[in-house]
Amino acid sequence: MTARRAVIIATGGTIAMKYDEEKQGLVPACTGEDLARAVPGLGEVADLEFIQITNIASCGMTPEIMWRLHEEVDRVLARSDVSGVVITHGTDTVEETAYFLDLVHSSEKPVVLTAAMRGAGDTSPDGPMNILCAVKAAVSDETRGMGVMVCLNEILHAAADVMKTHAANPATFESPWWGPVGYVDCDRVVIRRKPICVKRIRPEALGARVDIVKAMTGSGREYIDFAVSQGCAGIVVEGFGRGNIPPGMVPGIADAVGRGVRVVIVSRTLAGRVLDVYGYPGSVTDTLRAGVVMGGELSAAKARIKLLLALSDNPSIGREDLQSLFD
Repeated sequence: MTARRAVIIATGGTIAMKYDEEKQGLVPACTGEDLARAVPGLGEVADLEFIQITNIASCGMTPEIMWRLHEEVDRVLARSDVSGVVITHGTDTVEETAYFLDLVHSSEKPVVLTAAMRGAGDTSPDGPMNILCAVKAAVSDETRGMGVMVCLNEILHAAADVMKTHAANPATFESPWWGPVGYVDCDRVVIRRKPICVKRIRPEALGARVDIVKAMTGSGREYIDFAVSQGCAGIVVEGFGRGNIPPGMVPGIADAVGRGVRVVIVSRTLAGRVLDVYGYPGSVTDTLRAGVVMGGELSAAKARIKLLLALSDNPSIGREDLQSLFD
């Protein structure tokens, strides 16, 4: 038995589900220990400990549970006998949880999230191999300083880049344009690139509500106004292309900013920066005048996570500082 120790924190997800005849579908059924028992040779990779935070479907994940995970990860990684942490999770929101944890990460030790597209009771489940690879990565010297990663299909992705791209195929996770950071081979972990310019945000607690408003052809200000009426401290607007939006949304954004709501513009495309290269109504040039912050290359889901943490850390953060954070 190796002297390296990994702590597996289980949250549920398809990886922990089996078919329920009464409910006619997959439901949470397995603990972290159950999952580990289904992985031949796992105990030879590292000594293991288990923590069960929750056992829910991925769509039930919340920022509050992510915060609990962050606190547990901090506590565990502070121990000198722990090499790294593995978190088992559902695939639908794993990229959000991974990014949340990466932004608040403060240790050189790695955190590796893994999941599965097939249930634990399905034919040829992908969970066992994913767990094996995640544990290998979590205790590897190669992954120290890499922050939080997502590992499926033997591939390692950076939290900021990874995205679920297919609703059902096991090869669903990709890092569009930039590619994975490495992979887990039979004998070792291979790292090919390292994330750069990661800005950490470590609020003392969560204290902000941030919503997403998706731009549609012909959109007006109604959903912006609704978000403001619900007490949002921040709004992420998912625009088109470079971040341009229907002109009818702009007055609502201007009024929201005037009331102290921070508005971040992102693009619905898979890659590329939001930028003020056009000058027509609804362009980013137009919304910059209304007071928005450009969200860089982040997806709407990840921009929401970053804005939520930034406003929790500093509710009165200025526009320039927020823009710097997103740059």
